[in-house]
This record gives sequence, C-alpha cells and structure tokens, in this order.
Amino acid sequence: MTPATSAPTTPDPTGESSAPGGAGPGPQEPPAPVLAAYGYCETVTAQQARNFAYGIRLLPPPKRRALSALYALSRRVDDIGDGFLDADTKTARLADARTLLARVRDGAVAADDTDPVALALTDAAHRYPVPLDAFDELIDGVLMDVTARTYRTWDDLRDYCRCVAGAVGRLTLGVFGTAPGAPDAARAPEYANTLGLAMQLTNILRDLREDARSGRSYLPYEELAAFGCVGAFDAATAPPGADLTGLVHHQARRARRLFAEGYRLLPQLDRRSAACVAAMAGIYRRLLDRIEADPAAVLRGRVSVPPRQKALTAVRGLTGLDAALVRRAIRRSAR
Repeated sequence: MTPATSAPTTPDPTGESSAPGGAGPGPQEPPAPVLAAYGYCETVTAQQARNFAYGIRLLPPPKRRALSALYALSRRVDDIGDGFLDADTKTARLADARTLLARVRDGAVAADDTDPVALALTDAAHRYPVPLDAFDELIDGVLMDVTARTYRTWDDLRDYCRCVAGAVGRLTLGVFGTAPGAPDAARAPEYANTLGLAMQLTNILRDLREDARSGRSYLPYEELAAFGCVGAFDAATAPPGADLTGLVHHQARRARRLFAEGYRLLPQLDRRSAACVAAMAGIYRRLLDRIEADPAAVLRGRVSVPPRQKALTAVRGLTGLDAALVRRAIRRSAR
C-alpha cells in the first residue's frame, strides 16, 4: 500500500496542526473570502456525502472545514468520471483538475480566486500537512473508470480502490493527525488506506444495480463468473443459476477483514478524530450488515442505513467504545 507523501503530525491544543518544514498553522479564523469558500465546500459535502457529513460533525470547526474542502475537490473529480460526457472530454476535465491541484501545491491560488474549492483547499493545505499527491492518485483512479469498465481480478480492483478510496483515507489523515504517543503511528497511512478500501467495497456492493445501468461492473470478473453472476445486475431479480447470495457473502467477508485491519487506525487518533472515523466507518459497517442480511435488496434499490442507526453509531464513536474494542482486540492478538 502506498503511504501518504506527507507524514501526519500531532495536532496542537487549538485544533490546528503544524505543517512540515517548520510552517506553523494559519490564522485561527480564515478571512471572509476563505470562510465563504469553506461554506460552499460544506454545502457540497452536506448535499452529496451524507455519511461523510454525518461523521465530521464530531470534529472542531477548523478540521471540519478542511475535510469539506478535501471532499469538494474529490467530489468534483468523481463527478467527472461518473458523468455522461465522452471519454475525451472527461480526460480533458481531469487534466483541468490536475492543473488546479498544481496551483494549490505551488501556492499560486490568489486570495481573490473565483474557484471556492481552490481557495478553501489552499487554506486547508496551509493549516494541515495534507498529502496533496494523493489527489493525483484519485485522478488516476477516475481515469481508470474512463478507460476501463471491468476489473478482472481482486488485485486489479484493489489497485483501483486504493486510488479512489485509499487516497481519500490518506488525505483525511493529514487533517486528523496522530495523537501524541500513538502506538505504531508510522502505519497510520496504511490503516487509513485499508479502511477506505473497506468502505469502497461496501459502496460497490450497494451500487451493483446502479453501476450496471451505466455499463460498469466493479466486482472482479473472475469472481462474478465463479458465482454465475456475470450480467446478473441488469434486472430487479437475479437470473436463474446466479448465486447472488454467495457472491455478496463472499465480498462481505472480504470487506469485514478489511474493516478489522483498517480499524487499527482508531487508536492512532485523538478522541474526536477517532470518533469521526468510527462514526463514518461504523455507518458503512451497518450498511454492509443490511446488504449481507438481504443480498437481493441491492437489485431492488439503493440500500441505506436509517437515521436512528446512524445516530447510535455516532454515539458509539463519540464515547470511544469502538476505539476501545479495537485496542482490546490488538492486545489479545499480541499475546
């Protein structure tokens, strides 16, 4: 797994982090144009990423704003790949996203820039050691979507997921930072990558029918064939001979192993960051539970987690229960 290019640092008591190379955090409160840009990013996040927005409510405002900026650019890149534009236009627009990223990286975004995402991301990258190179991996992953419609093996799919989801995990870790004295902190980017992979695989299971409608198939072709499920997601019921239940349970077991490994990130984080991650990952685990309990539901429509369960998951994260369970499991496995 590819580690983040900038190691996360320990957050200071104000909720900010010191950037690498001796650069300290920016002003406690951004100037009005930057706050407005952050407001735009927070609106995008609230409208387009309900699970993500739910989790980051548990963070202090500076981190919440920074994560919204990261999400807004990620969403822009994602939307290019998911849209109905031709491949050449998508490729050109992804190149524009790389140009924006280069401007942020080079400090070339002016204070009066008209792109709120560029303005907010520049401020976030100044305040936190965000590994901006991970955005390049995200763009690489979306380019895979433009040029490929299937993934033959699990290794092929894992490479794609590392780009589109693992990269986002490592980006967010740049904002979270690691807690003082966190054990095994050097592996935090690896765990963030794995947790992103677990959530992406859960998303793939949820969206089997929707992706089929757009001509895409993300689950490994070899495994689809083994369960008789090649082309099985084009209708609201599985065709005769398709072992949809077996396929979904196989993928769910894989996702659970990834969640178990990725949850090792929680003890590396401060309490509120761990609560945020536990809430987001917990919602996806509840989603996986629902899919596993009724595999055919993915053909009838998008499976979701009820608001009450999301609230309970957030409470578990905030109390530190999930992080404590992970610590105990780690100690047991080390004996």
